[in-house]
Amino acid sequence: MAKTVFITGTSTGIGAACVRLFAQHGWQVAATMRNPADAKFDDLPSVRVYALDVTDGAAVTRVIAQAHQDFGSLDVLVNNAGYGLVGPFEAATDAQIQTQFATNVFGVFAVTRAALPFMRAQKSGVIINITSVGGRTAFPMNSLYHATKFGLDGFSESLWFELAPFGIQVKVVAPGGVATDFATRSLQMTIDPADDSNPYAGQVRSVLNAFSSRSGNASTAEQIAEVIYTAATDGSSQLRYIAGADAQQVLGAKANMTDEAYLAMTQKNFGLAE
Repeated sequence: MAKTVFITGTSTGIGAACVRLFAQHGWQVAATMRNPADAKFDDLPSVRVYALDVTDGAAVTRVIAQAHQDFGSLDVLVNNAGYGLVGPFEAATDAQIQTQFATNVFGVFAVTRAALPFMRAQKSGVIINITSVGGRTAFPMNSLYHATKFGLDGFSESLWFELAPFGIQVKVVAPGGVATDFATRSLQMTIDPADDSNPYAGQVRSVLNAFSSRSGNASTAEQIAEVIYTAATDGSSQLRYIAGADAQQVLGAKANMTDEAYLAMTQKNFGLAE
């Protein structure tokens, strides 16, 4: 029987690339997104699309159960849905903070918790949480986004121990820059970078310019999907998969530097050194 993968956030980018890759390898795919009208998988008969906002706990429970009923198994879960909140922490509203965590962290918690009874019953499963290079190191003006991704990294590491006795593997895939619409469609700001009345505006512009100048080093969504597929199928106990040459370079540099040297280098790279 074909295996089943449940993937969140599949309308575009990494999620959509994962849907196609798993389907091409013969998997049954439960593809979720907030608006199923955005789906572009009509050519893939093994894919079913489900409407899901991961911040809606009742919907999460219902859709996981429906997908399991439809396909008969739940072998791999890919927690991919998420977005970035960029800008100074001081300017973030309570609503912005709550929504960032509701999507990037609590949504992952809800989907994972709903999937676990099915995986425990079958004594197998792989849970893959898509974090970021920003779950292992931090860049300026991304404090809340980093808080969610660092949190997921720690959550995943602890869960690795917790679920191993049930035959369930936990994996983290941490991409660097990805050539998707993440920086537009999936990005929100805490301030208007053009508003020079805000004391942080200049810093925000410097950071955005630095990220833009590095866009040529980004991986494609398809390249990241290949890493996710490897994590899902390699059968290993490996926890972290650093995806993308840029991510590997940054984390490699950090591992060989003192904190002080690394912070100074990053400050300079983002145009923030005095």
